[in-house]
Amino acid sequence: MPSAPAESGKVNGGNLSKAIQAVRGMNDVLPDQTPYWQQIEGAVRHILAAYGYSEIRMPVVERTELFARSIGEVTDIVEKEMYTFEDRNGDSLTLRPEGTAGCVRAGIENGLLYNQVQRLWYLGPMFRHERPQKGRYRQFHQIGAEVFGLEGPDVDAELILMTGRLWRQLGIADLVELQINSLGTAAARAVYRDRLVEYLKAHHAALDEDSRRRLETNPLRILDSKNPDMQPIIGRAPLLIDHLDPESRAHFDRLVAVLEAAGLRYTLNPRLVRGLDYYGRTVFEWVTDALGAQGTVCAGGRYDGLVEHLGGRATPAVGFAMGLERLVALMESTERARPADVAPHAYLALLGDSVQQDGLLLAERLRDRVPGLRLLTHCGGGGLKAQLKRADRSGASLALLLGGDEAARGEVGLKHLRANRDQESLGEDALCRRLAALVDGSAAGH
Repeated sequence: MPSAPAESGKVNGGNLSKAIQAVRGMNDVLPDQTPYWQQIEGAVRHILAAYGYSEIRMPVVERTELFARSIGEVTDIVEKEMYTFEDRNGDSLTLRPEGTAGCVRAGIENGLLYNQVQRLWYLGPMFRHERPQKGRYRQFHQIGAEVFGLEGPDVDAELILMTGRLWRQLGIADLVELQINSLGTAAARAVYRDRLVEYLKAHHAALDEDSRRRLETNPLRILDSKNPDMQPIIGRAPLLIDHLDPESRAHFDRLVAVLEAAGLRYTLNPRLVRGLDYYGRTVFEWVTDALGAQGTVCAGGRYDGLVEHLGGRATPAVGFAMGLERLVALMESTERARPADVAPHAYLALLGDSVQQDGLLLAERLRDRVPGLRLLTHCGGGGLKAQLKRADRSGASLALLLGGDEAARGEVGLKHLRANRDQESLGEDALCRRLAALVDGSAAGH
């Protein structure tokens, strides 16, 4: 996961008190961590392409009104967590706290949604000013997928099955649990809202400050409270799923039938409401307790009214978002999910000033002739012993040795760093064959 900014003190002989540090909650991802990120991103690209999704890229900054109208003004995100500022033209702008609203805005603005089916996905940073903790930062990264133009439960099921496939590919399927619920239609929620408010008002003295505030504005969000003192009251509250309209009940029953037929285990969580106002009918979360307290790694659901609410034609829609930081932390927690080796296959040591140019050109030819070869070329001079130490530290399997004598013979020395074998001298064609076998072998091993 991203590293935390260093504490004050001296680092590498310098006085850190004079150095500029990262903004709290906006952390660096260091080279020993990026293989996990690359593995997740690569798996997501592969799986989404297999399901027919196309990538879309939206701006990091949007008009504040977009999020106030879509997420809901009476939510923690809009009230407390957004990074909002006024630009030089006096417009109120916000660093995006989530991706769905921007994706809908882009779809409407560019004519992608009306009378069309779109399967879209995106990846990038989001921003919320909340308390940083393990797996949660003020700048965090999400992968999201959105489907427009399909209203049946079949596409809801496809989205959930697709995320399940991703967990299996990443080796973390046994660390996450699927929870699902249905929020019904807006009309059904209005009837339920009245019953919930009646119940909560009867327990008004036991409500915390946030719940009392939400009671008049957004009472369903009280069910999402993480305050332990609120759980007994929430646990006895009437259930929304008991107040579903017939169409929503049929939609939900068909969804779970597909999941059961596919052998995908799930838990019905009747308290699951999600934190954003635009959801209706299907909602789901993949949660884990492998990182301590239970946390959500992927969440989503159906939001059939959002496109029209933001100025487009009425369009059914469903989607999800997953947090990369949480996924990286999960993968780091299990040896079974270690990323593929990214160490170089070979390290090219250049012995003497006379072969520097020849060595760089040789390296270029080897990369041309051996697809997939990871070759690290030594730069900066130094003796054989020092270069072999660097080769060993790099994790390479082979050290390639090029000195004046080897260059004159048209050969390259080959030293095995991970096996007890004699050193060899090979011509370029033979070397390419040996390196190609090494590349193929490492690929087969993963």
